[in-house]
Amino acid sequence: MPTSPVRPLDIAADLLALLRDATTEPRADTQLEALTLAVSADLPVLLWGEPGIGKTAALNQLADALELPLTTVIASVHEPSDFSGLPVVGDDPAEQGVPMAPPDWAVRLARAGEGLLFLDELSTAPPAVQAALLRVVLERRVGALTLPPGVRIVAAANPRSSAADGWELSPPLANRFVHLQWTYDHDVVVRGLGGTWPKAVLPGLAPGQLPEAVAFARRAVCELLAARPGLVHQLPKNEARRGGPWPSPRSWEMALRLIAFATAAGASREVLSMLVRGTVGDGPGLELLASLDRMDLPDPEVLLANPAAAVLPERGDLRQTVLDGVVEAVRRRPEESRWNAAWSLLVLALETGAPDLVVVPASTLAALRRDDWQVPAAIERLAGAVSLSQRTDRAGARASAGAR
Repeated sequence: MPTSPVRPLDIAADLLALLRDATTEPRADTQLEALTLAVSADLPVLLWGEPGIGKTAALNQLADALELPLTTVIASVHEPSDFSGLPVVGDDPAEQGVPMAPPDWAVRLARAGEGLLFLDELSTAPPAVQAALLRVVLERRVGALTLPPGVRIVAAANPRSSAADGWELSPPLANRFVHLQWTYDHDVVVRGLGGTWPKAVLPGLAPGQLPEAVAFARRAVCELLAARPGLVHQLPKNEARRGGPWPSPRSWEMALRLIAFATAAGASREVLSMLVRGTVGDGPGLELLASLDRMDLPDPEVLLANPAAAVLPERGDLRQTVLDGVVEAVRRRPEESRWNAAWSLLVLALETGAPDLVVVPASTLAALRRDDWQVPAAIERLAGAVSLSQRTDRAGARASAGAR
């Protein structure tokens, strides 16, 4: 039996198959880890990045890793009715009403019971389409259909400067997303073009730490907002910034959820920073991160009770905060034993860190001495370092004044 000749396009198909053949490997990737953590927390994510840097490829890889069917919807080429539903008139509209029929992609997701909905080109969708997307993103409703809980939503957008006929994202829609800035890593691209891409892995949550993670997240957010009530809701005045992350009760609830997930997963500080700043904005996000640092600081009363067992933070700013807290605790309840314990802690700080950090606390603590208190020997150990640091500061000030 004669064999049919091989067509040129068949050979081309074989070559294309070889080019598409690639593997994945475990590799530290902060962006990918932040994305998988937000998806695990069931929060809508919006990837911001220039065209062609791999946002769509990352979503395809994520869907494969999660074993979820990927449904891609190009927001800019759809009408508002594609998201709000088309009216379908029945036999008796006066009795039965007019239901809003969902599009086919929503029906497929509902039948599957799970999936990854990818809303691409979000920044090129006109305002009317963005308005129709509000219920899809927040309530998971498309027309009369409610998407099942197993559906996760991820969107992608280009900055207005590089988008085709781009629009600013409307504030109500922007406030429903976790915004992640997506950039490319040179080494990842080179290795990926060689056939090996990073593997998206869902974070492993420690079951025994879930209650503590929730309590920690609630305490972190509530303590910050109690001290800074102006951060609860801040709609930016700038139109461009309104299309990004900004603080509102909704976005603070999202930040709380992300802190709980990051804590239970043992995520890195860099990943948590990306998620928090991508939810409430850079300014409030950095304040929240600083508040988290202070929550981990030792209690000044515990340090004063047993200075011999004290462990001070290594970071200079956190150490300074602890030392200031110790001196403030002595000022609130001045007792000779507590005053002596504070000097022991300052000696420990001098021996294990930068001498300049003890200058201000030592000066303040010395001013708290009562006339009948004995001067501890620890002061002699600090005197030289404090004096030297002060002379160095004065010399630096004179040099700066001379230069001016």
